[in-house]
Amino acid sequence: MVKNEKAVVVFSGGQDSTTCLFWALKNFREVATVTFDYGQRHSEEIECARKIADELGVSFKVLDMKLINQLSANALTRDDIEVNEVEGELPSTFVPGRNHLFLSFAAVYADAIGARHLITGVSETDFSGYPDCRDNFIKSLNVTLNLAMDGRFVIHTPLMWLDKSEVWALSDELGAFDFVQNKTLTCYNGVPSTGCGKCPACVLRNDGLATYLSKKSVGVSE
Repeated sequence: MVKNEKAVVVFSGGQDSTTCLFWALKNFREVATVTFDYGQRHSEEIECARKIADELGVSFKVLDMKLINQLSANALTRDDIEVNEVEGELPSTFVPGRNHLFLSFAAVYADAIGARHLITGVSETDFSGYPDCRDNFIKSLNVTLNLAMDGRFVIHTPLMWLDKSEVWALSDELGAFDFVQNKTLTCYNGVPSTGCGKCPACVLRNDGLATYLSKKSVGVSE
């Protein structure tokens, strides 16, 4: 039974991965988190993830993935590249191979600690054009990992078909709405909670929150 098994959450301390962490805590006997230091724009992300893991009483592992920074020039690994999105092009925040590498290393870590379930907060609904957030990629990688490691890994994507307002709804269903709203860090500029309010990550998060609260208000009044 899955409920009695162990899982690893790919964890950044943001809205999506924290919602996934609460989802995992509800669905698995034991949960561990793994975070990646890939030379991202700000260290606040890792520290936020560490604090959340400590508060929720789950193990926290940071893996050094700075090689990504050496290989890829993008807005998440370079301070001199502006965060922007141009229609028809990949956003400047796209880090080539990131989810592929993260999930592959997460699987190695999971194998080492006796876990076979991997949880990631990718979404094809609000995926900003990132090819490695798509369902077909996740399914393909799941097969590849099992072939490569002769394993029985299962990659779970509880947010895959949810837009941001629905992710807020899920956090509310899990009893984690206030926690996610106040203690997570999604902002590309390293500002916690509602963030800077200007970068694409903040706009997506805050618009989703406004939509959810509006729907919830209507639902209550009806």
